[in-house]
Amino acid sequence: MSTEKKYPQRQCIGCGEMKNKRELIRVLKGTDGQISIDATGRKNGRGAYLCPSMDCFKKAVKGKGLERSFKMAIPKEVYESLEKEMEQIDK
Repeated sequence: MSTEKKYPQRQCIGCGEMKNKRELIRVLKGTDGQISIDATGRKNGRGAYLCPSMDCFKKAVKGKGLERSFKMAIPKEVYESLEKEMEQIDK
């Protein structure tokens, strides 16, 4: 009897696919209300997950996935800063 390691699954807010948590990027709404990308995946706050591609990021923006996840309106400036961070990761 083999013991397979269980990996936590999360759903991408862009494409809706379930993937291993480690394969996804965590977007964090911190306790101070600041929205940023959490590279470590361990910071305190509410998290939403995205595939590491610009296509999924654009789908999440268009479908208001972040707004639904964080239950708040997200300013345009936040999307612009997240897009710059995603471009660095997507390369």
